Amino acid sequence: MEKFFKLKEHGTDVKTEVVAGLTTFLTMAYILIVNPLFLSETGMDFGAIFTATALSSAIATLVMAFTANLPFALAPGMGLNAFFAFTVVLGMGYSWQFALTAVFLEGIIFIILTIFNIREAIINSIPTNVKKAISVGIGLFIAFIGFQNAGIIVDDGATLVHLGNLTSGTALLAMIGLLITGVLLAFNLKGALLIGIVATTLVGFLFGITQAPSGNWAPPSLAPIFFQFEFASVFTFDMLIVLFTFLFVDMFDTVGTLIGVSTKAGLLDEKGNIPKVKQALMADAIGTTVGACLGTSTVTTYVESSAGVAQGGKTGLTAATVAVLFLLSLFLSPLFLAIPGAATAPALILVGLFMITPVKEIDFSDYTESVPAFLTLIVMPLAYSIADGIMIGMLSWILLKLFSGKVKDINLMTIIVGILFILKLILS
Repeated sequence: MEKFFKLKEHGTDVKTEVVAGLTTFLTMAYILIVNPLFLSETGMDFGAIFTATALSSAIATLVMAFTANLPFALAPGMGLNAFFAFTVVLGMGYSWQFALTAVFLEGIIFIILTIFNIREAIINSIPTNVKKAISVGIGLFIAFIGFQNAGIIVDDGATLVHLGNLTSGTALLAMIGLLITGVLLAFNLKGALLIGIVATTLVGFLFGITQAPSGNWAPPSLAPIFFQFEFASVFTFDMLIVLFTFLFVDMFDTVGTLIGVSTKAGLLDEKGNIPKVKQALMADAIGTTVGACLGTSTVTTYVESSAGVAQGGKTGLTAATVAVLFLLSLFLSPLFLAIPGAATAPALILVGLFMITPVKEIDFSDYTESVPAFLTLIVMPLAYSIADGIMIGMLSWILLKLFSGKVKDINLMTIIVGILFILKLILS
């Protein structure tokens, strides 16, 4: 492991990486139940989707571990699965086979774009201050997700968001978990987030929120959804629109996550670029292509990877640990699914704290830099979208540079990215 993952070179060890992997997995294990819940609304088989979710996550994360040596985990993306189920199938009226075909084509296109370094060029075109703001925005976004999962922040018809009832139920359990984890962090205890998740899960038994593991422990068959494509619809305008939306959201969600988590992990080089970014992007592309064949929506790099990074994960061994746990989940699903959202919420909230530290490095003296950075970090949680935060930040950066006489700061690839964003706004 030392020789392959270069642990000493990265200032880490096996124990730290494994704990980091466990932490990342526990914060994203919800996808094993949420993805089947979403996609089964289209008529797809729930059990088959569970198996496809675990397998596609494991395969994509192993590619990330052994080719890029980065501590990032991948799985079918939230938002992308909702678009698949509720917009393309239930909203537009297409079959789930049509939607899977769009995901498959997306994966093939991403493989081609990655081979020719086009996705890498897009990442490198993002200004340094916006990159730092992406990390901060993701921190706010992931904390917001944690507050929502716990019921601490709830929906409100008048003001959109409102403070939930903190005196009972999942919100109270999450607040207790937040206190437990905060104290563990204050004592600088290794694995504080992971211990906090386990401790909160156990406390949940007292509240009747955590339930004992139950159900079938055998992996469900993939047969109902395996390689179910609708190739007759490939050359249609409808497929073009659906495919473009999948491509856009996945590309900039992945870009944002890679930049944000890499910034927090201190992995960016002196030019602000991610090491082995091409291999990381290829893992995403392969995961999406394989995932479509298995029968699930777009696979992408997970923002919850920041939980493992916060625990010291710096190499592909963290990712490999996550992949092994996804494979184990095929046989231990009742055990992993017994962990309530209220137990993982405190970890997500505190990861938000860890992720916002690059805000200190943003240049606030130049408003052509600080305004786009601020818009990037504030739009992400408010729009509930990493991609939309990057879009607003990049377009504002280009326009401010253009109208303030700093045209020389804008390069060709940045202009191309700006045009893509404008197309997205027009087609939305």
